[in-house]
Amino acid sequence: MNVNMLTRKILCKQFGIDPAIIDFVLHVETTLNKKFEKINNIKEYNQLKVIDAFQRANLAATHFNWTTGYGYDDEGRDKVEEIYANVFNTEDALVRANIASGTHALALTLGGILRPNDEMLSITGLPYDTMQKVIGIKGDMKGSLKEYNISYNQVDLIDNNKIDIDTVMSNIKNNTKLILIQRSTGYSDRKAIEIEDMKNAISNIKKEHKDIVIMVDNCYGEFVEMIEPTDIGADIIAGSLIKNPGGGLALAGGYIVGKKNLIESIANRLTAPGIGKDCGLTYGTSRLTLQGLFLAPHIVSEALKGSILAAGVFDLLDFEVLPTIDDNRSDIIQAIKFNNPDKVIKFCQGIQAASPVDSFVMPLPWDMPGYSEPVIMAAGAFIQGSSIELSADAPMREPYFVYLQGGLTYEHCKLGIMKGLDNLLKNDLIDRKLFNISTEYEK
Repeated sequence: MNVNMLTRKILCKQFGIDPAIIDFVLHVETTLNKKFEKINNIKEYNQLKVIDAFQRANLAATHFNWTTGYGYDDEGRDKVEEIYANVFNTEDALVRANIASGTHALALTLGGILRPNDEMLSITGLPYDTMQKVIGIKGDMKGSLKEYNISYNQVDLIDNNKIDIDTVMSNIKNNTKLILIQRSTGYSDRKAIEIEDMKNAISNIKKEHKDIVIMVDNCYGEFVEMIEPTDIGADIIAGSLIKNPGGGLALAGGYIVGKKNLIESIANRLTAPGIGKDCGLTYGTSRLTLQGLFLAPHIVSEALKGSILAAGVFDLLDFEVLPTIDDNRSDIIQAIKFNNPDKVIKFCQGIQAASPVDSFVMPLPWDMPGYSEPVIMAAGAFIQGSSIELSADAPMREPYFVYLQGGLTYEHCKLGIMKGLDNLLKNDLIDRKLFNISTEYEK
């Protein structure tokens, strides 16, 4: 029995996947070689860039040791931050395990830079759900920017993912201190912002307003393209270590990289003025944080291939997908419009059933902190909440988009897509005729 037959057998017997689904997904896969080749080229470049960053920092085995108490002279912590600054081509970095999430990293950045009576201007429309409460445009949370008399304004995108630079320029006021660009789609129906569009916007803004801080929410975007926002003029970017740059190994944390004076202000917000970056334990996480960063270009490429496969599969099944199979990508997220809450739930449950951890768990929508509607989240991950591992989540609101992302291996992505489809088929939520590929293989 050949390898292909053995693979089909385990998919049918152990994972219980309908043979028609296996054939359908494998058929789509055969059409994607050129797109995968492009991803491999980006991966190779980014892998070499990361290795160069490690070597320039003279990383040694002794840097994996750690201290106690205040964390004075924690060489591992300092080396992690030096390497991150090298990778992202910045003056300085703040990379800490006690930054709880991507939202925390972003809130910390805003809180460190903005002062009462300043204005922040979002030029990519409404920010991600959890950020709305940080800013104070939704809810009445203690400690929001609004409570500190920091005002907010926004400019919506045009053509669903293009920055409206003319409107941006006309909306900049004397007290506009910071401009926010959210790279990733978030829970929206837009595409991620591409580096080239960011570059054009940043260039135009800086020509007339050199002192405005341009901040990029870089979550889900790291290593998707060959350059990062800080390579094209962004002053500060922030993200989560349990997304792309953690490579599936970082246990927790977030990163902020950018200009030295801005990092100093943000570090003082994290600890205290006069302490800044000089204190704070890494709790022995430096090895995993750096090993995850080393693997990140490869892991991101695997996740991207999985997203492209999902786009191809669901597009052929007449679902609306964003981005489309031919779109340029600037994050790892694949949105699929289901137009039906039951389909959302069953697809996410199928993704969970493909997981190496908690595969027996049946995810259901729940009132997740920071969100206005119940959210269903399939995430059978080694690191809790790690969305560089295969996961799918959706706010339970029309038009019922599911946001699929991550995957430490492409093979796991493929299995997840098959299990998600299989669960829809077994619950009569998708017509078998859509697959339209006969198969000689039976369960």
